[in-house]
Amino acid sequence: MNDLLLRSAMRAHQAGDFAEAARLCRDVLRAAPQNFSALNLLSYLHSQSSQFAEAERLLGEAIKINPLPEVIYNRGCMLQNLGRNEDALVCFRRVAALKPDFLDASINCGIAELALRRFADALASFDAVLAKKPDDAEAWNNRGNALLELGREAEALISLDEAVALNSGYANAWCNRGVALQRLNRQEEALAAFDHALSIVPGMPAAFNNRGNSLLALRRYQDAYADFERASALQPDFLEPVINSGTILVALGRLDEAIAVYDRVLRLQPGNVDALRNRANAFVVQEKFEDAVRDCEAILRIDPDHKYMKGILAHNRLRCCDWRGYSEVAADIAAGLRAGRRVIPPFEHMALCRSAADQLASARMFAQNFSAGRYPPAQAPLWRGERYRHERIRLAYLSADFRNHAVASLTAGLFENHAKDRFEIIAFSLGAEKQGAMRSRLETAFERFIDVDRASDSEVAELMRRMEIDIAVDLMGYTGDCRPGILSFRPAPLQINYLGYAATMGTDHIDYIVADRIVIPEHERQFYSEKIAYLPGTYMPNDARRAIPGPAPSRGDAGLPAAGFVFCSFNNSYKFSPDMFDVWMRLLHAIRGSVLWLPQGNPASMRNLKAEAGVRGIAAERLIFAPFVASGDDHLARLGLADLFLDTLPFNAHTSAADALWAGLPVLTCKGETFAGRVAASLLSAAGLPELIADSLKDYEVRALHLARDVSVLAALKEKLVKARATSPLFDTAGFTRNLEAAYLTMWERQQRGERPESFAVADTAAPLPG
Repeated sequence: MNDLLLRSAMRAHQAGDFAEAARLCRDVLRAAPQNFSALNLLSYLHSQSSQFAEAERLLGEAIKINPLPEVIYNRGCMLQNLGRNEDALVCFRRVAALKPDFLDASINCGIAELALRRFADALASFDAVLAKKPDDAEAWNNRGNALLELGREAEALISLDEAVALNSGYANAWCNRGVALQRLNRQEEALAAFDHALSIVPGMPAAFNNRGNSLLALRRYQDAYADFERASALQPDFLEPVINSGTILVALGRLDEAIAVYDRVLRLQPGNVDALRNRANAFVVQEKFEDAVRDCEAILRIDPDHKYMKGILAHNRLRCCDWRGYSEVAADIAAGLRAGRRVIPPFEHMALCRSAADQLASARMFAQNFSAGRYPPAQAPLWRGERYRHERIRLAYLSADFRNHAVASLTAGLFENHAKDRFEIIAFSLGAEKQGAMRSRLETAFERFIDVDRASDSEVAELMRRMEIDIAVDLMGYTGDCRPGILSFRPAPLQINYLGYAATMGTDHIDYIVADRIVIPEHERQFYSEKIAYLPGTYMPNDARRAIPGPAPSRGDAGLPAAGFVFCSFNNSYKFSPDMFDVWMRLLHAIRGSVLWLPQGNPASMRNLKAEAGVRGIAAERLIFAPFVASGDDHLARLGLADLFLDTLPFNAHTSAADALWAGLPVLTCKGETFAGRVAASLLSAAGLPELIADSLKDYEVRALHLARDVSVLAALKEKLVKARATSPLFDTAGFTRNLEAAYLTMWERQQRGERPESFAVADTAAPLPG
C-alpha cells in the first residue's frame, strides 16, 4: 500500500501537482514514519515552496535512516537558506569527506565560509574546486568574491575575467567584475561591466546599485541617484541602494532628506550599520554632534571593531566637550594603532595624539584606502619618469578651500607673490563654493584656475598629466572634503603635502612635506613617509595684505564684563582637552574677576564646558561665548578686547594663532609632541616671541599667571607684535614666498637630475641632509 501511495506521489510530482504529491507523502509517513523516500520527496516539495525549516527537519530524519551524501548536501542547502551557515558548513564538509568528487559540496563550503566572513578559508575551498575542475565558472566567480573581501582587487579581477570567459552570459560574474574594477578606480570600465550584466538580466538590482556607486565616484550625482532608485524599486527589501541615495542627498546638501532616508531604513532594520554610519555623518554636517555620538555608540554595540568607529566616536565626543573616559579612550586608541588596527582616521587622531609614531601608524593604515591596488596590471602610474622641459615650472595647488576659509586667508598673498617669470601657477579647485570676495581674489591670483569639483579623481589626475604638471601641492591632506585619491594616480613628477594637514600622509606617492625645524625636529624625521623640506623661520605663510585690525568694539557689545582680565582661546571645541581646561580654571581661580572667552560652538559643547567649569569651582558665567562673525576683519578687531590667547594641546591653534598675532594679541603656547602640537611655537619663534613658548603645562600655567599679573610685560608684548607686522619674518609674505620657491626649485632640480627625493633645508641647498 505504501509503495502504491509513494508511486502516486511521484507521478503527481512529475505532473506538477505538488500539493497532491505532498498529501500522498504525508499519508505514507503516517503509516511508515521512517520511509526514506517519502521523507526525501516531501522535503523537496517543502523546499520548492520556500518552507526551508520543514524541509531541513525532514532531511534530518531521512539522514538518520540513510546518510547519503546527496541528502546531506540538500540539508546543507536548506540550512544555508535559513542563514544557519555554521551548521550548513558541517554538512558540506561531511559530504566532501564522504564523496571527494562532489564538487558542488566544496563550492558550497566556500559560499558558507564567505557568509561567515572566513574569507581565507573560502578562497582555499574555491582553489580546491578549481584544482579538480578548472573550467568551473561558478568557482572562479566565487573565488573573485573571496579575493574582493580580502582586499585583493587586482587578483579578483583575474578570477572574474576567467568566469566570464568560461560563461559570457554569467550576469553575476559580470557584476562582480564591475565591483573589482570599481575598487581599482577604473570606473568607466566598471560601468561597462555593469551594463553588460544588465544586458543579460535587465532587472538586476545589484548591478543597478553598483552602477550607481561608480557614477557616484565619477560625481555624476543625478545619474547615480536614478540607478539607486531603480535598484530599490526592483527589490524593495534591498536597503543598500536606499542608503546610497542618502549619500547623494548629503553630497547635494539635502541633509534633512538624507536623514529621513536613513530613518526609514532604520525603522525597517534597526541594526543596519551602514545607515547608522551615514546618518551620523549627516548629523556631523548639521553640527548635531550628540545625535552623531548616539549613532556611533549604536554601531559599536553591534560591531565593537567597526573600522575607525572608536576614533570617530571619540572625535564627536570631543566636539561636544564630553570628556568622560578621555585618558582611557586615548590609551585604547593608541594601543589599537600599535596593534595594527584601524581604530581612528588621521585627522580625528590629531586632537588625541601625543606621539608622532602613532600618527604615522594611523596615516599609513588610512592611506591604504587610496593606494591599495592603485596600479593594477593594466594601469601604470600616469607619470612614468619623463623629464619635462617647460619655459616655466608648472606648479599646481589642489584644494577644496579656495574660498572664505582659513587656508585661503593664509595663502592668498603667497599665490599673488609667486615669481610668475619662473613659475606658472595653476589652481585645481575641488570645492563646490564658487562665490565671494576671497574666491574672486584667488581666481585673479592664479594664472589658470580650473574648477574640477564634479570631475572624478582619475579624471583630475589624467588632466594634470596631460597638462604636464611639474609640481603638485596638496593643500588638504586628510582634512574635510579632501581628495587624496587624485595624487594616488601619480600624475606629477613631484607631489607635496603642505599646510592644510599638519601631519604625515603615510603614503609612498607623496614625495615631500614642507615644514620647519620646530614643527618637525630632525630626530622625528623617521615618523614621516615624506622627505622633509625645511624652510627657515616658519613653514606657515601669512598674508601681509590683510587689513590692519580696526578699533575694537566695546566690551559690552562683545558680551564681556566692563572690567577684568580676558583670557581667550578661539579654537574649535574638539581641540579642548580636560588637562588644559584644568589649567584654565586654575587661572580663573587665581585672577580675580577674570573671564575665559571662547567661540560659540554647538549647544552641547557650551553646556558641557559650563558644567566642567562648575565641577572645578568656577561659575558658569565666567565662560563667555563669542558668536560667529562672518567678517574676518570684525573678528580681528574684536580680538583686541582680549588680554592673552591661551593655546591648546595636543592640537595647537594654527590659523587662529596667526590671526591673534596679526591682531596684536599675545598667544601663550605649550610645545607638544607632534607637528600639530608645535605650530604655535613655530609662529611665535618667527614672530620673535620665544618667551611665549612653554615646555610643559606647569611652565605654561606659571607664564600665564605672570602675564596676567604684570600688565607692563603684557603691554610690551602687544607693542612688539604691532611692530612685528612690518618687521617680522612671520608676516613677510614676499620673503616667505621666495623661501618656499627655493624649496620647490631644489626639489625640481633634483628631479631633473634623476635623483630621488631627499630631505633638505632651504638655508643650505647644496647637499641633502644626512640620513
